[in-house]
Amino acid sequence: MNSTVTAQNITASTSPFFHAFLKNFVLVFLGFSINYVNGTLVLTFFRNRVFYDNPRYTLYIHMVLTDMVQLSVAIALHVISYALPAINVAVCCCLLLVASFTTMTTPLNLVGMAIERYVAVCDPLRHAQICTLRRTYALIALVRAVGAVPGLADLALLMLFRPMSFFRSRILCYHRSAFLTPSRGLKNRVAHALYMSLVWLALIYAYLRVLRAARSASTDPGSARKACNTIALHGAQLLLCMLAYVTPAVDAALMLHYPQLRSQVLFLTYLVSYVLPRILSPLIYGVRDERFWKYTRDYWQCACRRTKVEPGTSTAVK
Repeated sequence: MNSTVTAQNITASTSPFFHAFLKNFVLVFLGFSINYVNGTLVLTFFRNRVFYDNPRYTLYIHMVLTDMVQLSVAIALHVISYALPAINVAVCCCLLLVASFTTMTTPLNLVGMAIERYVAVCDPLRHAQICTLRRTYALIALVRAVGAVPGLADLALLMLFRPMSFFRSRILCYHRSAFLTPSRGLKNRVAHALYMSLVWLALIYAYLRVLRAARSASTDPGSARKACNTIALHGAQLLLCMLAYVTPAVDAALMLHYPQLRSQVLFLTYLVSYVLPRILSPLIYGVRDERFWKYTRDYWQCACRRTKVEPGTSTAVK
């Protein structure tokens, strides 16, 4: 899937060492920072049992964990494209499949979260009955299964059209070179159109129903308004996720007009399409949600107090 392209045709041969080092340093720094914040949110979830039985937070943490894996693999592949321009095809395919799986999972997870908000606002009396923890885990399993389909289809086509010796060869690790098959283009167009149309239809439907409920006298206007804002943020995050689908076309258009800036163009589009969208995940619930933010803030304050107490304690022991 072209949304998981990480090498982006950028190799060490096209950039001076300093530029290559700077780009990879920026990506690694951003990835570490985003994953550190996301990791704090994950620790907050698992340290407080109050979140365990809430489908809303369970779906959210599943998305955060997926984003952490996607970001780590994507940045690792980008660094590999400079450090090891040619790697084993089997290893490359495994990394690309993980990136494809996690990239496709996020939009589907967003739909699940939007539907949960829709049920909470439009049918609050049956919310606890409909959105049980067992059904939430079943939804997560379904999201993972559906998200894995495009990557597994790529692998099946590759094994059908390529000899087994191809998996022992070495290539530049990006999607187009690893999964180059006659039916790849058609498969991508069909999969992207089907996935995105279903995701957007579900998201728009949930938003309109919640918006309608917000105008109803029988619904708490504050709760409905917050749900509308949350679903709107899901839509914004989905738009950012969809940048990955148009990145190859944008790259081709920009490089046509600015061929001398090829390396810079590819780096910037990669940064905007694959790294920056992961910043929204901690903002949607980690900062906006008062309950989750309270526990996260308490965790950070406790961590800061521990770092301040430890030097004094060690001095007293001496």
